[in-house]
Amino acid sequence: MAEARVKARKESVFAERFGVFAECLLTGVWIAVASVGVVTCPAAFAAGARHLRRRTGHVGGGWREFVADFRAAVRGGWVVGIAGWGAGAALWVDVQAVRAGLPGGPLVGAVGVFALLGIVVAGMRAAAVWTPGDTWRALLAEAGRRTVLDPAGSFLLVGGLVLVGCSALLIAPLAVPVLGAVAAAAVAVEERYRHR
Repeated sequence: MAEARVKARKESVFAERFGVFAECLLTGVWIAVASVGVVTCPAAFAAGARHLRRRTGHVGGGWREFVADFRAAVRGGWVVGIAGWGAGAALWVDVQAVRAGLPGGPLVGAVGVFALLGIVVAGMRAAAVWTPGDTWRALLAEAGRRTVLDPAGSFLLVGGLVLVGCSALLIAPLAVPVLGAVAAAAVAVEERYRHR
């Protein structure tokens, strides 16, 4: 599918940046709708990140391209989604060990939380650079390296996840559009790392 360049428009810097912000919020809604299948979360995030890369690169794209990207990403992304939920279940077991007062429970719980955060951040970083034809295994291996080698970017993404959680606690529907802002943050973190 050929991507057509959008004609450069004469608009103010404020209008352009507000347009990107509005696109992030809309993309968050698209990501949330595509994530309803639970195991489709990585694919939805990848399609959203690719949409935002197109938008910031002034390349045309919209809902149809998002859906096409989502379909391509979900082919291997559903396995990543299942693995992610498996890691979440393992963390739940760790938390139960801490609550039960088992010896070493707090240490196991802390290690579990940090491991889960690392897995989620690596998944977000992999999804942020996904393009059709990429294998999730290779993307995740490279993203794992970047997660460790770029701690500042990784902490930024953890902060984005905290923001989504706080938004959900304060006003639950607000967490949906904020997902797009987190996808934009993941794209920005990867772009920053690429130019280092």
